[in-house]
Amino acid sequence: MTGDPTLEPIAKGSGLALCAGGPWTARFAPVLEQMVADAEKLCGGRPNIFIDVSQVDKLDTFGAWLIERLRRSLTQGDVEARIAGLSANYSSLVDEVRRVKAAPAADTAKVSITGMLDQIGRSVAGFGTTLIQLIDMLGAVLAATGRVLARPRTFRLTSTVHHLEQVCWRAVPIVGLITFLIGCIISQQGIFHFRKFGADIFVVDMLGVLVLREIGVLLVAIMVAGRSGSAYTAELGSMKMREEIDALRTMGFDPIEVLILPRMLALIIALPILAFLGAMAALYGGGLVAWLYGGVDPEAFLLRLRDAISIDHFVVGIVKAPVMAAVIGIVACVEGLAVEGSAESLGQHTTSSVVKGIFFVIVMDGVFAIFFASIGM
Repeated sequence: MTGDPTLEPIAKGSGLALCAGGPWTARFAPVLEQMVADAEKLCGGRPNIFIDVSQVDKLDTFGAWLIERLRRSLTQGDVEARIAGLSANYSSLVDEVRRVKAAPAADTAKVSITGMLDQIGRSVAGFGTTLIQLIDMLGAVLAATGRVLARPRTFRLTSTVHHLEQVCWRAVPIVGLITFLIGCIISQQGIFHFRKFGADIFVVDMLGVLVLREIGVLLVAIMVAGRSGSAYTAELGSMKMREEIDALRTMGFDPIEVLILPRMLALIIALPILAFLGAMAALYGGGLVAWLYGGVDPEAFLLRLRDAISIDHFVVGIVKAPVMAAVIGIVACVEGLAVEGSAESLGQHTTSSVVKGIFFVIVMDGVFAIFFASIGM
């Protein structure tokens, strides 16, 4: 049989036979879909329905799926529509299509307390899984560090220097600019409000303590998480998609030593340097605004700054930096190794890396604030 596809209903007692014929291929998709839709309306509620495909001379995956869809839609309760007259050439194709399970429709109309509690529980369980993955990565990095210390010749100095250039040297302009502007804003806002009480000079105290203890290192860590953390996740995710990490394992290399350890070390070295440069830029910006906007002479600014801060403020900020760098690196590497084989997965994990990195940096800053307050620093 040649020509256009057909689907003719033929009554047989209380039952009904649907006789399909002609080419059931994707070329005739609009005609086939309309015929199947009409047959679903015509045959609704009838028992003993047969779909006769003995006259079908061409069948592809699209046609096989339409036949299977028709069979599923006509199957009601204990009565199942059957396919008859299937040739041996197409039986395997129809059987393969039949194995595809229809995805259940998401019920978005009902919102129940049980569903909300279930979602909360899944979120908590997912957070626990994330913590386990981070701890596992931390252990793997520490183990790799021990192996490298035992065999110093295996340390990849060239890779570490390369990543240090990318993370530290190339980040200096943007870090310096942002921290400079933040220092200017803090100084301007402080002078604007302190002036109401005639206490313009106290802006120096606020600026020095905030920049050295909190704002400087926290702001730099957030920028590093968005700039370098996302880059690490994207690089490792791309390697995972192209199976380069599996190739390293096949060649006998440890991906932790080759890929992750140099990146982690570069971050741990770079973040204290960037935090120091960022703090100096913020203090310079704040001093410049205090001079031009608040009328505080540079000499008076420096004298007040020397009296307002101590070495403890600087130590508190610098001690935080390598710990935050380690957290950012671990989160970025975990998310990068979790990427699957699609561009969508790469984008999702890169976004997740930035969000989780910033979240854990802020959490660590709070932990450090409580710790240093408890020891009198």
